[in-house]
Amino acid sequence: DVQLQASGGGLVQAGGSLRLSCAASGLRFADYSIGWFRQAPGKEREGVSCASNSDGSTYYKDSVKGRFTISRDNVNNMVYLQMSSLKPEDTAIYYCAAGLATADSFVYYSRLDTYDYWGQGTQVTVSS
Repeated sequence: DVQLQASGGGLVQAGGSLRLSCAASGLRFADYSIGWFRQAPGKEREGVSCASNSDGSTYYKDSVKGRFTISRDNVNNMVYLQMSSLKPEDTAIYYCAAGLATADSFVYYSRLDTYDYWGQGTQVTVSS
């Protein structure tokens, strides 16, 4: 069975940092693009970042560019999201997802139906 396990969330003050981790198992990890999504209360789930399966290209939502960095470790089947300069509006449950599709735009990678598997989410709360 494919499993994605997101971890690393927590409570942090505005301006602080957190590193989220996504551990994958049961799949040929290097074949999959890995995306991070988030869902705030009362809002739709939105794409935050993606590390593609093709050439390791990375993509970001405009509001997190320069603050978040995604990286992947294809040896240990891990993806990380380093989040810095956190803002209260970053508060959400963060999910990682894996998909076989390859594209060259964040518009595509930010679509939920691009992904085949989802993790359970980890809560990030940023206090003002």
